[in-house]
Amino acid sequence: MLIERLFRQEASNLVRLARFFVDDRDAAEDLVQEAFIRLARSVGRVRDEGRIPAYLRSIILNLARDHNRRGLVSFRHRLPADPQGVSLEDQVAVADDQRRVLEALRDLPRRQRDCLVLRYYQELGVGEIAVTLGLSVNSVKTHLQRGLRALEESLGGEA
Repeated sequence: MLIERLFRQEASNLVRLARFFVDDRDAAEDLVQEAFIRLARSVGRVRDEGRIPAYLRSIILNLARDHNRRGLVSFRHRLPADPQGVSLEDQVAVADDQRRVLEALRDLPRRQRDCLVLRYYQELGVGEIAVTLGLSVNSVKTHLQRGLRALEESLGGEA
């Protein structure tokens, strides 16, 4: 079944995407589950199966925005624990850097933030981002350039 196959292929990536926008892993998993429910309801209208992953990412972004609008969680990202054991100083420095970058991302206009997260955290190409957000390729490029410039200014040239 199409939805089952897509769930196996895309669910973990979608949970990671949702985690950039919601603070709680359970909430991120709930958003992914809701996205697949919405896809299941409308799968009969899908003409191009190749666009379904972009459609799912778009649903996740919208659900995360709605979730955050209700004030339930904040925008935050945590890296997985390092099994090698990093010094406390390094952990503090990395956590501080991550916090500063995420605060700067949070302050960007929505389209710039969405484009940057999809490009640099989800590692999507410009074309995939354009399909996901329903924008032209040139618009995505513009949002990426402006977002990176704003991050660089916000972080004092450290981006």
